[in-house]
Amino acid sequence: MFQRSDPPDITITWDGRELPARSGESLATALLAAGVLSFRETPVSGAARGPLCLMGACFDCLVEVEGQQNVQACMTPVHPGLRAAPQHGVRDLPEVEAA
Repeated sequence: MFQRSDPPDITITWDGRELPARSGESLATALLAAGVLSFRETPVSGAARGPLCLMGACFDCLVEVEGQQNVQACMTPVHPGLRAAPQHGVRDLPEVEAA
């Protein structure tokens, strides 16, 4: 479906799997070129979501990158060894103690 104009030159890790990528391209581009279409699940229904706008406006491509949740894959440039994973439901929030 999606193809690169230049060959991949690095590898990234997506959900424990090594994928080819091109240094500097967006994470969304790298995932789409590798055949990954589902980037996250919605919090309410668990429906699969993938990138829609590819320009940072829609937030459908939220993933976890290097342990940080709610990262837009379309706005994240890849680099060698980048580790990312799908985001399932809503992000974790730190526990707050009542005063």
